[in-house]
Amino acid sequence: GYYEAAARGARKRSARYNVPIYRRPDDLVSVNLGVFSKEFRGRTIAGRVRGGRLVPYADRRRIARGGLKNRALEILWLDDPVDAFFMEIQGSGRVRMDDGSVVRVGFAAKNGHPYTAIGRVLVEMGAMDLGQVSMQSIRAWLAAHPAKARAVMERNKSYVFFREITGDGPIGAEGVAL
Repeated sequence: GYYEAAARGARKRSARYNVPIYRRPDDLVSVNLGVFSKEFRGRTIAGRVRGGRLVPYADRRRIARGGLKNRALEILWLDDPVDAFFMEIQGSGRVRMDDGSVVRVGFAAKNGHPYTAIGRVLVEMGAMDLGQVSMQSIRAWLAAHPAKARAVMERNKSYVFFREITGDGPIGAEGVAL
């Protein structure tokens, strides 16, 4: 089975819709390390070029706090940062617009930082036991602790960029609709 994350959104930012879903930035570079050495086959890194060198791209915290602002990278605006976070984890989503239409988005790229499961973070914090961790329990904890939710989500430095999907979807890892 495949779960396609759902959210509510709009094409323009407003007081309600203020969480951006970004397209892949032009300065994000992905490098297939396997073309340089067989020992790195199947491994990639991502970053941006500065001064002729590849450096790490902005992490989730920096991006979430405005690191890509004023670059016209927004595809959509959502009304819930937790929905946006889970859409990134899933790599695709369906966004219901106010007019009832649905816009699909799919994975375009990652910022290159490693993924950290926030369920594990919550266990380390003593917020829940390992056996309690599920998407539903994580969502419930984030909703019940809004003052801590942002910091917990920012512990996952990985950030996913999207593209709009037209037609059948979501698109799986093999490039075909699921």
